[in-house]
Order: sequence, then structure tokens, then C-alpha cells
Amino acid sequence: MRLLARLAISAAALLAGASCAHAAPAADAATVAAVKACTPARPCAAKLPVRVVVVTMFEIGEDAGDKPGEFQLWKERRNLSVTLPFPQGWHNLAYDPETGVLAIVTGMGSIKSATATLALGLDERLDLSQAYWLVAGIAGIDPENASVGSAAWARYLIDGDIAHEIDAREIPADWKSGYFALHSKRPSDPTPLPPINGEMFELNPALQEWAFALTKDMKLPDDQLIAAERKKFTGYPNAQKPPFVLKGDNIAAMTFWHGAKMTQWANDWTKFWTQGKGEFVTSAMEETGTFQSIEYLTKVGRADRNRVMVLRSASNFSMPPPGEDPAAYLLGENQGYAGMTAALEALYIVGGKVVDEITGNWDRYEKAPPK
Repeated sequence: MRLLARLAISAAALLAGASCAHAAPAADAATVAAVKACTPARPCAAKLPVRVVVVTMFEIGEDAGDKPGEFQLWKERRNLSVTLPFPQGWHNLAYDPETGVLAIVTGMGSIKSATATLALGLDERLDLSQAYWLVAGIAGIDPENASVGSAAWARYLIDGDIAHEIDAREIPADWKSGYFALHSKRPSDPTPLPPINGEMFELNPALQEWAFALTKDMKLPDDQLIAAERKKFTGYPNAQKPPFVLKGDNIAAMTFWHGAKMTQWANDWTKFWTQGKGEFVTSAMEETGTFQSIEYLTKVGRADRNRVMVLRSASNFSMPPPGEDPAAYLLGENQGYAGMTAALEALYIVGGKVVDEITGNWDRYEKAPPK
């Protein structure tokens, strides 16, 4: 089934990942050799200039030649020929000296993503002061907003872990759930709360709009497997569309939650923390950890929070189709997400278009983010 799905991806989608003409090389051979001679987590006189960091969260098996995770397509299809040992993180780094693209695999969950990102930013072998960051990962998606295989650019990142919780079997009768914000008194408490504990982050809205405008008309991969799956979502017109690019916000939570009630919670939680400005679209595990580290790194000149983009593509829905049992549906999806192949391709071609635009026109984007 997976092989058939992969064969169904259009040749045009695969070709879309090809690199465009690039600006002057980011690093020469002497610099690369000097950096490779340095010991990780130790002082290094030479530094590799990084133009774009592609942040992925997991890989399956090897980095090339087998079933891909989030990292593999970037590794296989781009000249990420320089491997940098990264023992202070989850996975070795991969770098292209021509384009200045660096790829990292953080590991799954906000703890791993935060620690790996901080370790990356403090690595003496790298100059990340002007780097753009593209978080590119798969996600669950709300069928109210889009279909499996779709790709969403986020403006707001909401943490789904920092909270009070009372078991739903013990909550007051008028509560929608037992989950509510720290320093509040009940779910959906109307009192505005400042996100002082990392409950919510807002990305650079101008950069989000720019990335969306650049990619919104792209045709995304589709296949018979996900086409059949989306037909089940009667009453959800956006879920029944072929994959498309949209704008939508992300909840990061270490618990892999699922179901219509949890999806409603995610919508309510997003509205609460963004004061009604955000729209929950994708669910994942890492963004708030990653961005918290970038916030810290920005304070010491090691990163720029205004150059961060988050792109999540849907490998599965956040709830089952009408009439299906959520537990059975979740367990079935865990055997192999229906939209995994299409989601990974969408990440690569949509994210790749932005990466190519930045690296191919570095003189335009080096000094300041696009508006």
C-alpha cells in the first residue's frame, strides 16, 4: 500500500524539489575542512555560515535508501554532503556548503526539540546569527480546516502541556473538560492571561504571510489512499478537498491525543491563548520547545526569532470520520498513517520552495526578513 502511494506521487511534485540557481557559495572547502577538524561542543576558530536551518523531528531507519521520515528527503535530494557529528543532540547534522542549508533531527517531543535546538545554537562550529529556521514536520490536522496531505504555515504556537488537569470523570457538570490554564479557575475562563510560562508564542506574521504567498498556489501530492480516506469525512468540506497549502496554527503537546472532543479542546485552547486571533489547524509535539530555545538564543545573538517559519503537513486527521470509534481509528492509523507519504512530499516541495528562494537570493534576504 505504501509503495502504491509513493508511485502515485506525481513526477512534477518530485521535480519541484530540485534546487534553483544559488547565490555565491556559503562556505569554501578550507572552511569546511577546518570545521570538520573541530571537536563538538568545544571552541572552534572556524565557523560554517548557515543560511537556513531545516528542523526535522524524526527519521526511520537509515538516512537514505529506505522508508523515509522527515529528514530523509532533504538528505537524499539536496547536497547535504557534509556530516557534522552532534553527540550533544539526537542525530548528526547535515550541511550543504554551496547553499548554506543545515538540517537537524531533534528527536520527538518538546524536551528533545528544545535541548537539541539550544545545543545547536551554542555550537561553536556554526554561525546561525542570520539563519532562517524552517520547522518541517508531519502533524495531525483538524478536518474542519483541511485534508490529509495539506500543508499549513503557522503564526501561533500553543503549548498543550502546561496546565491544570482534573480527570474528566470528576469535573463539575458544567465544565467542558478537566483541562484548564495555570492561574485560571476553570476551562474557558474569560480572564486574559499572559503566556509567561511558554504557553503561546507568536511568530513573525510578515514572514508567515510571505511564505504562504510564495507557496499557496502549489499543487500538492495526492494519491488514491488518502483520496479514499477523505471521502469518509461527510459534512467536512475542507477535509474532502485534495491537499492544499493554508495558514493555520499549531498545538504542541507531548501526549498524542485524538478524537472529536480533544479536537474541540484544541480549538478552544488555541482561541484562549491567542485571545481569539488564532485558528487551531495542526497538532504536533515539538514547536513550543524549539521556539523557546530560539527565543533564548536570540537574546545572546545566536539566532533571530523573527526568521522562524513553521510548516506542518498532515499525515492523519486529529479525529475519526463521523460514526467511527476514535480508539479504533487511532490504533489503525498508528499502524501506518494514511497520509504519511503525501505529507512528507508536501513538506519537501513546499518547504523547498521557500528554502530555494532564500538561498538563491541571499543578497536580498541576508540583512532582514522579507515583508
